[in-house]
Amino acid sequence: MPILSSSYSQAPFLYLNGHLETIIPSIWRKIEGVSYEREKIDTSDRDFLNLDWSRVGGERLLIVSHGLEGDSQRHYARALVKLFNQQGIDVLVWNNRSCGGELNLQPVLYHHGSSEDLDTVVQHVLSSTHYSELFLAGISMGGAQTLNYLGRKGENVPSILKKAAVYSTPVHLPSSAATLRRPINLFYNQKFLGKLKKKMEAKGRQYPGLIDLDRLPLVRNFDEFDTHYTAKLHGFANAGDFYEQASPHTHLNGIHVPTLILNALNDPLLGVECYPKAFAQRSSVIFLEMPKRGGHTGFTIPNSEFNYAECRLFEFLTQS
Repeated sequence: MPILSSSYSQAPFLYLNGHLETIIPSIWRKIEGVSYEREKIDTSDRDFLNLDWSRVGGERLLIVSHGLEGDSQRHYARALVKLFNQQGIDVLVWNNRSCGGELNLQPVLYHHGSSEDLDTVVQHVLSSTHYSELFLAGISMGGAQTLNYLGRKGENVPSILKKAAVYSTPVHLPSSAATLRRPINLFYNQKFLGKLKKKMEAKGRQYPGLIDLDRLPLVRNFDEFDTHYTAKLHGFANAGDFYEQASPHTHLNGIHVPTLILNALNDPLLGVECYPKAFAQRSSVIFLEMPKRGGHTGFTIPNSEFNYAECRLFEFLTQS
């Protein structure tokens, strides 16, 4: 399948680079007029997931997977909800374990490769609803979870799951992790680490002795955090082992439904391997679009409530 050309070139004048295109929307963007109905479901390991529904009586459903330390209230999730609802499509945003305002029960959290929880959500939808078509969307880490789910399920994905689309997604997690080692990306490093440290501290209080809380304040980067905490909790040898095993690039061959990957070339959090050009060129189901602009989850369109990525996902998922 040829790599798709992109029509996005409308970043606001003052958004001078990928960092500004990333940071400004993350801080200032608000999406009003979205409300949820929450449902709590059980997992097979005696934990729970919080699902936030926005129903408009549609016959089709979009399932959204959020980014690292995000939840259903993030602007990118609410925007997809509002856009798809306006077109008569129901939306379900699921919150990863410990996200969405409630600490989970088991001594694990979540990560880029934890597609089992997305499978739990899909199976719950299949068993409790009667939609005619199902779509998946993932943003950043949620995109990685979506690709991992599709690749691992392979031909066994539900027949009503018609298409998927992800954006700003670390398709190759090791190279994405490497971007956080760059001095210029210190802002993102500290932003995410601060949130994850607080969550890990809460997990340590929940399970005394499970992790080394004394070391936590000394952690300076993601390699240290993922080696001593993420890997330890989730059964990986170290950070490198986690990045490789949780990376979607190892599962792209298993994807059997049409899937859009939309990654901006100036995304400060994606390495060069996160743009699988050679794979997309020989694939019949992977559609790769690489706008020159957009940053990480930015894609701002001047004077528009919705950004380019959201409009593009809607177009791809709903077109015949």
